[in-house]
Amino acid sequence: MLKPLLSLLALGLLLTVPAVAQTTPPNTPPPARPAPEAGAGTGRVGAIIPVAEYYEGGQEAMYAFIAHELKYPLLAKRNRIQGRCIVSFTLNPDGTMSGVKLVKQVGGGTGDEALRVVRLLKFKKPAYPILTSLPIDFKLGVTGSNTAE
Repeated sequence: MLKPLLSLLALGLLLTVPAVAQTTPPNTPPPARPAPEAGAGTGRVGAIIPVAEYYEGGQEAMYAFIAHELKYPLLAKRNRIQGRCIVSFTLNPDGTMSGVKLVKQVGGGTGDEALRVVRLLKFKKPAYPILTSLPIDFKLGVTGSNTAE
């Protein structure tokens, strides 16, 4: 008598488990992620560089100056090296830069050239020190290739 009762109970549990295992419909899209704030360091195309507001003319003028001054290193050009270098620095309250260092480079002399050009930038005086990083792109065969995307 106990065996048939246990078999019936086990069968009932097996039939109910699949019904509760799936709690969402199969075609439900994943929940939407909140959009990142502008200038939050997303690294996406069109990212706003916060320190650019202290450059005369803003971000477009700053990257136009960089594109004009940047000389593609011969070694990088010969070896078809392309990519993004990132230079980090602190913008001091008197408008000078300190702690200029290379965070990322792609090789072939691109890092040294990025450092050289960043040191040429002249900023307005902010109210407080700003630690920032500036991406500089190196792309072969593209007009205006050294501007931020």
